Amino acid sequence: MLTPRDDLYPSRFGKQTQYLPRQDPVIHGDAQQRALTGLSAEQLASFDNDGFVILHSVFNNDEVLALRAESDRLRQDPAMRSSKEVIREPHDGAVRSVFRPHTLSDLVANTVGDKRLKDIAQGLLNDEVYIHQSRLNYKPGFRGTEFYWHSDFETWHVEDGMPRMRAVSMSITLTDNHANNGSLLLIPGSHQTYVTCTGETPENHFEKSLRKQEYGVPSDEALSRLIQEGGIVRAECAPGSVIVFDCNTVHGSNSNITPDARANIFVVYNAMTNAVIDPFCTQPPRPEHVCTREDIVAI
Repeated sequence: MLTPRDDLYPSRFGKQTQYLPRQDPVIHGDAQQRALTGLSAEQLASFDNDGFVILHSVFNNDEVLALRAESDRLRQDPAMRSSKEVIREPHDGAVRSVFRPHTLSDLVANTVGDKRLKDIAQGLLNDEVYIHQSRLNYKPGFRGTEFYWHSDFETWHVEDGMPRMRAVSMSITLTDNHANNGSLLLIPGSHQTYVTCTGETPENHFEKSLRKQEYGVPSDEALSRLIQEGGIVRAECAPGSVIVFDCNTVHGSNSNITPDARANIFVVYNAMTNAVIDPFCTQPPRPEHVCTREDIVAI
C-alpha cells in the first residue's frame, strides 16, 4: 500500500503550479472489460480521449420523476436542517448539496447501485467499486451559485488520501441542464495532466470549500493553458442523462440566474484496490459523509 512518502501526485505545500503527466490509465480494463460497460466503441473513445462521455436517456421519465420527488423530499425535510450532510449557500442559506443521499434514501441507494451505472464503473476501472462520495447537487433558480473549475482528484488525493487516478464520477440529471441554468462545463483532454495547486490546505478546509472552494483550484494561467489546448464543452442534456467523467477531468459550472432550477445526483465510484489511505497533506481526514473511509464496501 502506498504511504504519503510515495506521493505520485504532490500538490499544494506552497509550491508553484506544475503540469505533471498522468501516471495511470484512463481506462483500466482490457477489451473484455470494456465490453462489459455496455458503451459503444465511440463512447469509450470519447471517454479515453476527452475524459468524459455524455449518455442520454439512461433513466426513463418515471424513474426521473421518482428521483426528483425524493430529491425534493430530502432537500425540504425539516429533520435535515441542522444535519452535517446538508451544505448551504453562503449568501442565503439555500441548500446547495446533500451528502451521502445513498445512506438516507433506499431509492437513491438503488440508483447509485444500478447495474447500468455499476457496469460502466467496473468496466472502466477493471475492479470492484465502492461509493467514495455521493451527493445531491442543487442549483436553484435565480440564486444558484457556481462551482468553480477544479479537478476532483486533486482534492480527493490531497485531502482524502486517494492514491491513484482510478475513480470515475457520474452525474445523473434530474432536470434539464442547459446553457442558461448552470450546466456542467468540462475541459476535454485535461484529465491527461495533473495540475498542481498553490497554497497549503487550511484546517477544516472542507467546511468552507464545500460552499466555495478557494484552495485546490488551478491558477488562471493553468486554466488558460488547459482551455487553449482543449476548449470547453458544455454538458447540455435532458433529465435522465448521465455524464460520466474521469476523476481528473477539470470541470465547473456557472451560476444560475434563470427561473429554471438544476438538480443532479453526483456519485463517485472508486476502485476497491484504490481505497483511501492517510491524506497527502498535513490535515486530518475529512469526515465520513464527505469521504467514505470507515465503511468501504463493494456495491
